[in-house]
Amino acid sequence: MCPRDSAGRPIISGHADVVMAATNPTLFSNAVSNHLQIPNGLDGIEHRAFRGIIDPFFTAEKLAPLASGLEDLATELLNGLVQTQDSFDAVSDLGARYSVRAQSLWLGWSPAYEDELLQWVEDNRAATRSGDRSQTAEVAERFDQIIHALLDERRVNVTPEAPRDVTEELMSVQTADGKTLTDEQLVSILRNWTGGDLSSVALCVGVVVHWLATHPAHRDHIIAASDEQLDRIIDEILRLDDPFVSNRRIATRETEVNGCPVHQGEQVVLDWRRANRDSEVITDEASFDPDGHAAANLVYGNGPHVCPGRPLATLELRVLVRALLNVGHVSLDESESPVREEAPVAGYRSLKVRVTQI
Repeated sequence: MCPRDSAGRPIISGHADVVMAATNPTLFSNAVSNHLQIPNGLDGIEHRAFRGIIDPFFTAEKLAPLASGLEDLATELLNGLVQTQDSFDAVSDLGARYSVRAQSLWLGWSPAYEDELLQWVEDNRAATRSGDRSQTAEVAERFDQIIHALLDERRVNVTPEAPRDVTEELMSVQTADGKTLTDEQLVSILRNWTGGDLSSVALCVGVVVHWLATHPAHRDHIIAASDEQLDRIIDEILRLDDPFVSNRRIATRETEVNGCPVHQGEQVVLDWRRANRDSEVITDEASFDPDGHAAANLVYGNGPHVCPGRPLATLELRVLVRALLNVGHVSLDESESPVREEAPVAGYRSLKVRVTQI
């Protein structure tokens, strides 16, 4: 039997099949949206050109100066939560607020936008959960308006000096023909960088904090881990409970996957969550093996469209985990049961935790 989702789209869920589809853009195109999506919705030469513009913003050297600022804001946020509340929500109080502040720090956005962005994160999660296209379109338009306002601010206050922040730097980038990016392109890139990341990091924080709270025996090992080791640990935690369920591709010609026919022009669903637990690749999919499972981990995708912001998300999560464990011991608030998210995303909608200070 060939599995299909509620919209009738074939579901590709085997690890090898998902990797094949993700690494073969000539057979499975990313151009599935009617809206400009840079770089996700592009293929071939155009995609490579924009990745050439975007990827330099995420090198280790480029992100290194951000680390100390992230450490300060993570510690400040956690101390404030622990000292003022008996328990707090790891997703909304910690994850969402941390992701908004981290992104604003990286992009140079004013703290004045924090409440508006936090409300947007909440509304975006609700819209995604609803599956209502008109609701998701309205939320997307609101985010585009925020970005337009930020761009307009910088044009009014432009200075002849070098760009003051990452947003101004992006605005000054030139394409191969010597032109700066259009507003439509800037909005699309910044939407990709922030619109997706704000909700995604909040969900990741919920998953990681839940694992830390329910696996206290690993605490000392994690505290002693090197940055590289900790990154693999966090990736493995996310593999075990992948908050990124799936995304789409469109077949460019008649083909078949695992014996199931796929027609030219038909959308397919790449099920990352199930692929990440495929017993054909990971013998015991529920086991915790950060080193042994690293090569097969698909949390951030695979192939030419692998998530460009992975280095930033990795840094943000590593810093937050270290800050959390430095503050104290995390445990679940047993008075309120965790609430799981609903498709098309996963992870936790709400997760109440306590932190006992050291």
